Amino acid sequence: MIEQIRAKAQEILENKTVDLVIGYEIGTRGTVHPAFIYSAADTDRLVWDRACTHNLVSYLRYKRVPASRSEPPPKIGLVLKACDARALNVLLLEKQVPRDDLYLIGVVCDGMNQQAGLVGQMKDAEQMRCQTCTERVPVIYDVLIGEPPDSATSDTPVPTQMEMELERLEAMSTEERRAFWDAEFARCLRCYACRQACPACYCVECTAEQIDPEWVSIAIDTPENSFFHIMRAYHLAGRCVGCDECARACPVDVRLDLLNAWMRREVQRTFGFEAGVDATTPAPLSTFRPDENLKL
Repeated sequence: MIEQIRAKAQEILENKTVDLVIGYEIGTRGTVHPAFIYSAADTDRLVWDRACTHNLVSYLRYKRVPASRSEPPPKIGLVLKACDARALNVLLLEKQVPRDDLYLIGVVCDGMNQQAGLVGQMKDAEQMRCQTCTERVPVIYDVLIGEPPDSATSDTPVPTQMEMELERLEAMSTEERRAFWDAEFARCLRCYACRQACPACYCVECTAEQIDPEWVSIAIDTPENSFFHIMRAYHLAGRCVGCDECARACPVDVRLDLLNAWMRREVQRTFGFEAGVDATTPAPLSTFRPDENLKL
C-alpha cells in the first residue's frame, strides 16, 4: 500500500493534477506525523501503517491559502481514511472546500493503534474509535488503495468499550453525570488543542475568545471549562464524525470522545442521522423546516 500511495502521489504531482499532497511521514523522533509534499521527488517520504492516526482534513482550509492574491488556491491531493472521508463530506456540505480542487487518495484502513503519534507511547491495542468503526473504506475517493475487507459480520456482536461506557453513563443519575463531567472539565487547561485538531471547528472567531459580547471569561475554572466544552459539543452535534482527534490531542485526557459519542448517539436516535455519510444531506441541527414535528 505504501508503494501504491507513493506512486499515485508522484503521478498527480508530476502531471500537475495537484500542487500539494498531504499524507503521512515518519518524523525525526520516529513517530508518524502529517507530511506536506510539494515535489514528486519527495513522495518517497510517504508512509502508511497503524500509526497514521491524524485526520488530515483539518489541514485543508489552511493549505488552500494561495501564495499571493494574484494566484488561485492550490489544488491538493489528500490521503484519507474512512473517518477522514466523512469529515471531508461535512466540510463539502458546508461549502468550506471545493471538491473540484481536491484529489482524494482513499486508503482501506484496518484501524489505528492507541497513543499513535505520541513519542514512545504507541501501544498494540486498537483505538476505541476503531473498535466501534463499521467502515474501513472511505465513502468518497478518486482512487482507492488497498483491498476492501469482507463485509460479513458476527450474529452476536460483542459490545465495545465505548458502548459499555455510554451505557454506564446513561445509567447514572443526573447528579452523578454532572459530577462526572465536572471532574473531567476540572482538568481542562483551556489550551484549545481539541478545537485546533477538529476538522469541523473552523470558525474565524471562536465563541470562547469572543470579547464583544464576552461569552466566557479567560479563567481556567470548572464553570468556564464546562461552558466551553458543552458549547462546542452542541456546535458539533450532527457534524461530528467520531475521528476523536480532539481527545487524542488533549494533554490532560479529558473524555471528549465520550462526550461527542453521547451526542452522536442522541442525534442518531432522534433524527436517524449520521454525519458525513454523504456531502448532500443537510445536518438536522443545521436546518429549519416549519413543517417538521418530531413529537418529542
